[in-house]
Amino acid sequence: MKQSAGPAHPAAGAGVAALRARSLDGLLGHLTPSDREAVRRSAHALRRLLRDQHARGTGTVLVAYGGGKDSSYTVAFVRGMQLFAAQRYGETFTLRAATNWHAGMPRAVMENIDRVYEALGMYADPACELLLIEGGHVRPFAVDVPRSPQVTARNRTDILMTGHRTRADARPTFCNACNLSMARAFGIAAAHGQGADLIITGDSPDEQRAYTAWISQLARKVPRHSGARGRPAGFGQVLGALDDVARAYFADIHGPWELPGPDHGVPSQVPPHLRFFSVYGGTAYDAASHWDLLTHHLGFVFDDLAFSFTESDCANPALMAHLRGLKAQYLFRRDYREGLDEYAAFALKLMRRKEFPQPLIDTMAARYAAPEAHTVLRARVNAFAAEAYGLDERQLVCMVHSPFTAAGAALRPYLRNQAPRLAEHEAAVRHLLSAQVTEDSTTADTADTADTADTADEARLTADLEELSGLHLRQLRTLYGSDLHPSLVQHILRGDPHKERIRTRHAPDGPEVDETLSGR
Repeated sequence: MKQSAGPAHPAAGAGVAALRARSLDGLLGHLTPSDREAVRRSAHALRRLLRDQHARGTGTVLVAYGGGKDSSYTVAFVRGMQLFAAQRYGETFTLRAATNWHAGMPRAVMENIDRVYEALGMYADPACELLLIEGGHVRPFAVDVPRSPQVTARNRTDILMTGHRTRADARPTFCNACNLSMARAFGIAAAHGQGADLIITGDSPDEQRAYTAWISQLARKVPRHSGARGRPAGFGQVLGALDDVARAYFADIHGPWELPGPDHGVPSQVPPHLRFFSVYGGTAYDAASHWDLLTHHLGFVFDDLAFSFTESDCANPALMAHLRGLKAQYLFRRDYREGLDEYAAFALKLMRRKEFPQPLIDTMAARYAAPEAHTVLRARVNAFAAEAYGLDERQLVCMVHSPFTAAGAALRPYLRNQAPRLAEHEAAVRHLLSAQVTEDSTTADTADTADTADTADEARLTADLEELSGLHLRQLRTLYGSDLHPSLVQHILRGDPHKERIRTRHAPDGPEVDETLSGR
């Protein structure tokens, strides 16, 4: 597999030229006349912009490829631009497609990416750089790449520590850290090798400005990173602001002594001339407009796990629905199915708002309306949580209660209902958790509990709490000294459109109340 193509490809060999001709013919044959014209127009405009920027060679164009339906179409569209430029001008730009791997991506997503690259003739084209980013590491994309234990462990801890600060509110629990990791991957991919010249986006100029303003507003609420040596210009400035947000966010969520390190930051040292190239308005993004291209030519499969509500490249929304079911059952003492139905109704509205094709909405509605849905989906999602994150249902139920946070505000009812064997030892649990976390303390530090129980009892109690929560003692102590719903999490959620006020009940016979539900 080609790892890093050179910056210019003015004279492709006969084999590559034939590959490109076949690939272009196959792609154009599945595009509408208006989209074929959009490919030609965009290729001309991109070439002019690269020349105006005095890009190295013929330039490098970056596409972030998450493996979903929309990013698959974007890759195909930009590949069409690249192939048209090669045919029209005898030379073309380097297309760098970068995938940010995280533990919520089932294998079906990697297989979709693989089929798209194969259908578009990208594996054998030296003008294509197909990258996989795992934390801070860059490697060539491969469908069979082993799961990164380091990234998996980091994703797991981010989910648990955020979930225990928000009572498993879906959007912060799964998306905050993931979105910051995508920004990190952007910076890494843009700076890789000799750097990128342009980043492809489907956002309009107004949307780009609004997003930049929102990031700047968030960055003003956190300290500027003390190690920064001056903020770069352009996109690097946006990444620098996100770096400030990321460092403040993870320092709060994990505690000052638990911050995992540079992999939670966002690098901002990208080429100073780096700019965005928008294909907004030039082509339709809704899947219905290019269904034949997606499902037939590119071989895109809407997998039962990877396709979850508004996502077609991540199974985490299915976990979000599962957590709502667990919250209904264990926190509100209602039925699991009721919580599942609440989340499904909310997420189906999101799908309509995002203009998903009606057949996909119908598929998702039928999946959650089936009589056996609450048992089949529960088993399937529990299996995914175990495989992807090493979490079992007890640990998800614990996260829903968030019993250790805010000095154990919900500890007593949690122990009484979920761990009755420990309920009589509540005082010992609180004493164990209230020990101060310091830079030099270890997860096995129980020196402050000597007056409460002997060493063997402390060890058993620690093991019980760690098994129930999936967290280490030191992390549980951090939660004990932290508040629920931290301000930065609330600021992020306030500007997030993926939420809605619903009417629900917090007890079996309780009154209807308003609650904000978030998710994907």
